[in-house]
Amino acid sequence: MAVSPRKTSKERKRLRRTNIKLHMPGLSPCPNCGALRKPHFVCPNCGYYDGKEIINKK
Repeated sequence: MAVSPRKTSKERKRLRRTNIKLHMPGLSPCPNCGALRKPHFVCPNCGYYDGKEIINKK
């Protein structure tokens, strides 16, 4: 059963909402071209992954 809004303190409500935020995704430089890309993904700039050309970007 839900608790009435009057019973929930401001502090408890704010503590619950501390995890609702935007965060920056972790980016790493591509070893082939140096552009920033998501780890474990094909580079959108050059098309390389793990030293091999996966997508032909010419």
